Amino acid sequence: MPFLEQAKFLLRITRTHDIVRRYFVVNGFDGALTMLGLIIGFLISASENLRVIINVCVGAAIALCMSGMSSAYISEVAERKRALDKLEEAMATDLQDSAHGQAARWVPILVALVNGLAPLVISLLILMPLWLADAGITLPLSPLYLAIIIAMLMIFLLGVFLGRIADTSWLRSGIQALVVALITMVVIYLIEGS
Repeated sequence: MPFLEQAKFLLRITRTHDIVRRYFVVNGFDGALTMLGLIIGFLISASENLRVIINVCVGAAIALCMSGMSSAYISEVAERKRALDKLEEAMATDLQDSAHGQAARWVPILVALVNGLAPLVISLLILMPLWLADAGITLPLSPLYLAIIIAMLMIFLLGVFLGRIADTSWLRSGIQALVVALITMVVIYLIEGS
């Protein structure tokens, strides 16, 4: 069975699709807001050294990735083991070599990958203008302002994704996510800008 089909099957028998979706959105949102916060902080401090900004932001993105992967893996291993133990007890049989046993071993890895890679990938997308400017490519706006625009777009798209999942207005959900980002920016400006 191909990897993606196998992953879908394991997620289906453990009923963890919603957990994977939730981790993707929550940690993707964390990654986008963290990058937004760092970039606003660099704008307020009038830092112009792109190498320093990139290094700090990439360091934060890697930390979010590692935190997401390790915390999800540890908690999912415990949850999957508990679920498998309960199922084995109810069926009075050893399920280690069954599809459920395989799911107990592989689902934590899949969940951990989604949980860790979501903030990393979103963060790296937000940082694209900084890399382009550092490489000498002329951009229509300051790379920090372009990064803010991309961060806002990512946050809006995560909101849209949530709206689609909930079968509600995708536009309203996207705007709600943007409001959170705008409030975050205002709070940073109020605290750091004074």
